[in-house]
Amino acid sequence: MKHTKIAIIGGGNLGQSILKGLLSKEKYLPKNITITKRNIDELEVFQKLGVNVTQDNLVAVTESDIIILALKPFTVLTVLDEILPKLDPNRHELVSLASAVTLTRLNEAVQNKIPVYRAMPNTASNVGESITCIATNSKNINPSIEECFQSIGSTIQIDEELMDAATVLGACGIAYALRFIRSMVQGGVQIGFNSKTASKIVNQTVKGAAAMLIEEGNHPEFEIDKVTTPKGCTIVGLNEMEHNGFSSALIKGITKSHEAIEH
Repeated sequence: MKHTKIAIIGGGNLGQSILKGLLSKEKYLPKNITITKRNIDELEVFQKLGVNVTQDNLVAVTESDIIILALKPFTVLTVLDEILPKLDPNRHELVSLASAVTLTRLNEAVQNKIPVYRAMPNTASNVGESITCIATNSKNINPSIEECFQSIGSTIQIDEELMDAATVLGACGIAYALRFIRSMVQGGVQIGFNSKTASKIVNQTVKGAAAMLIEEGNHPEFEIDKVTTPKGCTIVGLNEMEHNGFSSALIKGITKSHEAIEH
């Protein structure tokens, strides 16, 4: 895998997060990764690490095996038309991170010359903790693609019809989780902690809660029951949150985000 060359077309927040995650793994050498962006000055920190930085998408494609499109949906087809002459059926594989651009449209854009995938990671990729949902028309994901995204977290293969839902739950979900954490911190400040101490307590608490569910595989309610004693302060707080629409507000936000994805 040290010899696999990767092009990240689009050096925005998500593209940079993926790059940071890849660079944290020894198997991906900086000299074998190319990232593109119109304003390459914003990528100077990566260039100093040995990553190839360019404004030229054609150069990036020529130097790669795996092409990751970290672009806004409305630019994907234009960029694919640009790089089409450089696509090599014996070498390239394409992964689009854009929501709402289907596998059918991607295949048409590359004239079925190379394998195409849709993937939806999130910005936790920069610390190796992303969840990346991958869809393809093939029965199995090529190991090189799976290993690439497993390097920045966990992967799961899903049906393409669930990619919009994956975008909301996995990618938008980072923002939902962070907003919950922010609210917890604000509550901590209100009951006496300074912001720094409250943040440390809340961050570790949320990390611990997620770790329990991941490692033990239990339903959240099972773990909640462990800390809700009769007439205790935990159940009083939970009930107050629910009376004020905590769960329903979150579910409504998720469904509204799902409705907002344009096709």
